[in-house]
Amino acid sequence: MVAASDVSPHLPVVLVLAGHDPTGGAGLVADAESVAACGGWALTIPTALTVQDCRDVARVLPVDPDAIRCMAEALDGFEIAAIKVGLVPDTAVLDAVTDIVRRHPGVPLVVDPVLRAGGGSELSTAELVDAFRERLLPLVDILTPNRRELVRLSAAVEDDDTERAVELMTLGCQAVLVTGTDDPEGRVPADRVEHTLHAPDVSRQWSWPRLDGNFHGSGCTLAAALAVRLAAGESLVTACEQAQAFTWQALAHGWRPGRDQSLPRRLWQLPAALSLPGDTPRG
Repeated sequence: MVAASDVSPHLPVVLVLAGHDPTGGAGLVADAESVAACGGWALTIPTALTVQDCRDVARVLPVDPDAIRCMAEALDGFEIAAIKVGLVPDTAVLDAVTDIVRRHPGVPLVVDPVLRAGGGSELSTAELVDAFRERLLPLVDILTPNRRELVRLSAAVEDDDTERAVELMTLGCQAVLVTGTDDPEGRVPADRVEHTLHAPDVSRQWSWPRLDGNFHGSGCTLAAALAVRLAAGESLVTACEQAQAFTWQALAHGWRPGRDQSLPRRLWQLPAALSLPGDTPRG
């Protein structure tokens, strides 16, 4: 007889390809925490190393594309149920990421288009955006841009989020979840945040209370949570809704180091500090 404690739970596996943020606010650390908090297991492959703090990115160091491919091949023993892509620093890495995605047909692909740092530094070029639209976008199941990223990615001439999302879907992207945290539309009250899902057979909107302050890593948190929900087999609408609820809680329980941007606490339900056996409280 096998004891209950010996039975391993089924953990939905999410392959994450993203940049490494040493602060832990965004990037691979944020993705791994989000996946774990939502009940999955993250396989993490760095696409770039970054020099940054909680204010801005100073430098991006792309990882060797062949090394990225080798790391992915070494993980073939895992049953990957979803893929999440974040920062893609150049076209060579984009090609490596596209190659890896193509090796997993039918696996849901969630892409958070990291085009600009929260502090304002540009993380992409016009050439990279064009290559992204041509090579990766046709493989995407759901894209999660904020409104400024949507403008940057779309070639639609109309000043309308729906038209921009539809234009991206004509390139092969299956769905677009547009977040309004950065640049809300005029019709949205200042104290609310509205997210809109565009897909061929469904359109949904969610409204959340706007939290005070600026946050570093909210997009990573949302996209990673969405990926693990899809990996667990949830429908697109349910996965989007659950990922938003998780992200809002992570932001609401966020931590602000000094005067910098606040960092989402994906593991906010854990104790803030753990005491070791034998430790005595300090008076």
